[in-house]
Amino acid sequence: MQFDELQKLIHEFEQSSARELKIDDHDFHLYLSKNQQSIQQPTADAATVNNQTGSTTSATADTASDNRHQIKAPLVGTVYLQAKPKQPPYVTVGQHIHKGDIVCVVEAMKMMTEIKSDVDGVVTSIDVDNGELVECDQSLFTITEAK
Repeated sequence: MQFDELQKLIHEFEQSSARELKIDDHDFHLYLSKNQQSIQQPTADAATVNNQTGSTTSATADTASDNRHQIKAPLVGTVYLQAKPKQPPYVTVGQHIHKGDIVCVVEAMKMMTEIKSDVDGVVTSIDVDNGELVECDQSLFTITEAK
């Protein structure tokens, strides 16, 4: 591939809505990605919502909601909770996971993106089904952080 063709391809990729591009052609290998590590914003916890509506919560509810963390989808695609059909899932409810552990894969345009935990903790809920179409920033898992 000539340099001019490569520059044009990169420019077109940057202008497109595609998140990743991978080309393997004999000796030539190219991988482009617009995916960035998502920065998790703290979500409004139940204690805050309840306080705004005028109801009261206990101190234990505040503590429980303070250490909850959501792993969200960084892109639109199909989520897979297991590596292959008939294999065990990456994670299960109640499982202790570490920062960097793969929790699922999101497929977009035949490209697989591994979703990794950014905290240590215990999986308290799986918020999606295997094979479900997910939106960007949709909650995939809720983790109770280990403190």
